[in-house]
Amino acid sequence: MKMKVNNLALLNGFLVEDVKLNCPGFEFLDHTSDILIKALGNSINEAFEQAALGVYEIITDTSKVKPINNVKIDIEGLDLYNLLYKWIESLLYYTDSEGLVFSKFNVKVDLQNNKLNAIAYGDKFDANIHEHRTIVKAMTYSQMEIRQEGNCWVLFFVVDI
Repeated sequence: MKMKVNNLALLNGFLVEDVKLNCPGFEFLDHTSDILIKALGNSINEAFEQAALGVYEIITDTSKVKPINNVKIDIEGLDLYNLLYKWIESLLYYTDSEGLVFSKFNVKVDLQNNKLNAIAYGDKFDANIHEHRTIVKAMTYSQMEIRQEGNCWVLFFVVDI
């Protein structure tokens, strides 16, 4: 299946065209068995939002997910890496337990205290509306990297599929 996501050509969830990605955005990078996501944002908040959007774009076409329901998420991490891990893990919990898929995120990261306050907007997955793509089983620490490049925050992480 070939599709376009944020100006990238994807083939079965893998990047097949190396396109310069502008900030903000996300892309899927080559990985042997799982999916490596690169998320970018003009702020750490936006980068975390793009990370979540990247995860849900693996699961379904997020353009068809209406922001009907919302979930408030407040978490504290040991460090920024742990905060990113817990953020994605928390979202996947709601997908697994309540069948929710998300398409919009409002994230506030407190870098000094490693805290995140967010609202995720979405709806219950409905096979008549939402495309079933790939199940994301879990967040991992594999190849996780968080850095600033100029005015852009860049996050790399792998999700288990």
